[in-house]
Amino acid sequence: MLKVREKIAYGLGDTASNIVFQTVMMFLAFFYTDIYGLSPAFVGFMFLAVRIIDAVTDPLMGAFADRVQSKYGKFRPFILFGALPFGVISVMAFTTPDFSADGKMIYAFVTYTLLMLVYTAVNIPYCALGGVLTADPKERVSVQSYRFVCAFIGGLLVSSLTLPLVDYFGAGDKAKGYQLTILVMSILGVGMFLLCFAGTKERIQTQIEAKRPFKEDFKALWQNDQWRVLSLAAIFLLTGNVLKNTIAIYYVKYYLQQPDSITLFITLGMLSSMLGCMLAQPLAQKVCKVKAYIGLQLAAAAFCALAYWIAADQLWFAFAAFMAWNFCFNAATPLLWAKMADAVDYGQWKTGVRTTGMVYSSIIFFIKLGLAIGGAAAGWLLSGFGYQADVEQTEQAKHGILLSFTLLPAIGSVLVALVMRSYLLNTKKVAEIHQDLQQRGQLGDTAG
Repeated sequence: MLKVREKIAYGLGDTASNIVFQTVMMFLAFFYTDIYGLSPAFVGFMFLAVRIIDAVTDPLMGAFADRVQSKYGKFRPFILFGALPFGVISVMAFTTPDFSADGKMIYAFVTYTLLMLVYTAVNIPYCALGGVLTADPKERVSVQSYRFVCAFIGGLLVSSLTLPLVDYFGAGDKAKGYQLTILVMSILGVGMFLLCFAGTKERIQTQIEAKRPFKEDFKALWQNDQWRVLSLAAIFLLTGNVLKNTIAIYYVKYYLQQPDSITLFITLGMLSSMLGCMLAQPLAQKVCKVKAYIGLQLAAAAFCALAYWIAADQLWFAFAAFMAWNFCFNAATPLLWAKMADAVDYGQWKTGVRTTGMVYSSIIFFIKLGLAIGGAAAGWLLSGFGYQADVEQTEQAKHGILLSFTLLPAIGSVLVALVMRSYLLNTKKVAEIHQDLQQRGQLGDTAG
């Protein structure tokens, strides 16, 4: 059994990651359109193009990490050496040089691309690290629960402090305020990455032939049918999630017409997400992870869709629906990541090849594809419904914001639930796979 301090140390890595990830999810589109002056249509195109470019590198990063042999392990070195570049480029992405209109678009495109690439270089190995801390299925859920509670602490820092710090540091200059706010958060994030590196240990150690062609890894990966199920689910999951979170600020500012409540709205959402993550471990001990995950996605879809019928003046109902959606949606998140580790074991059991980095990175490829589609859809939907930055919106634009925040993301969760009906690695099956791998001597879970 892993010590609590190691689970917390691992979780701090996602606190650091989410300081950037949640800032991108919640504020970057708004920053680009309302602070830096880019058009929503261009922002939608950029989100799609950059995230697709970035996503293509994910499986290559995973295959590369699988081949690393060092005194620090396969995955921890990337956290150590990637922390500082991650912090520096995060600040660059929220810097607004006084360029021409074309220059601004080029600068945004380049810095956002660099941000996503360095995020890949750190986050792919970080995610894979969670699959080699322990082979115990229950401990894996526990590790992921700690991880995502810590992740949402990072999100909570972003949601509760970003706008107040922007006002404090900027003193009326929001561009300067965003830059200095991200600088402070990046310094904090670098420190947390270093604590994550120092406080964790890789226990499942598998030798991999460094000269084995990458195509052999891809072949073994494709034979893993449960990986394919998770990958498809990831696209639908993140498309809906990113669309809803990107539109959230617009929903509060322009549909509810409560711009001063933006921080409170997203902060309460983060707190609800944390509570949901805390539920994951006790839920997994009582209910099959697969059934629990499907049920939570359907509940999230119901609360998301319900908000469509909440009037703009029913403020507390709007808050309650958003909190309920966050609770259900993110109670399912640790279960999903624990299932990724199970899919790694399944692939090894089926093919004889263990590709931890490849499984995690390729699923993250589809997560980022969902990020790309959801982020692009947000920009295009805003543009299509006639959104104009920082003015009174037309009724058509308000309805478009409402639709993009409620019914459209709900469809994503319903599709996830349907896809996960084909996922076969329930509690009983995972136990059988582990027993077989241990008999073969292929599950090298070392003590300590």
